[in-house]
Amino acid sequence: MTDPIADMLTRIRNAVTAKHTRVDLPASRLKTEIARILQDEGYIQGFRLVEEPAEKKGRQARSVIRIQLKYGPHGEKVITGLERVSRPGRRVYLGVTDVPYVLGGLGTSILTTSQGVMTGRAARKAGVGGEVLCNVW
Repeated sequence: MTDPIADMLTRIRNAVTAKHTRVDLPASRLKTEIARILQDEGYIQGFRLVEEPAEKKGRQARSVIRIQLKYGPHGEKVITGLERVSRPGRRVYLGVTDVPYVLGGLGTSILTTSQGVMTGRAARKAGVGGEVLCNVW
């Protein structure tokens, strides 16, 4: 897989469109940080790391991030859009003055900075720029 972040966003987007209650993804530290931000910003109910046992002999157990998706009181989508900004073929780095406002501040941009993975709002407050991973609204 060349872009695991795009795979994560696509799995979440497809699960929300199909009205699933949860989605499982292969675990990594970066994906866990993105899930933490999605939870803190109120886009998902929660997440947890799950160790799946080996299915066959000789295989290793694998870590999975299990994300509990969130919907409104009448089944409305909380996540209406997920957009990958920086890709392996085209990295997007922005300074602190250029950090984007998503939908005029209604959405959230997720950046990886020298101080860790954070939202665009937190990056502007901390005075750092970085690579824009994705936008969520």
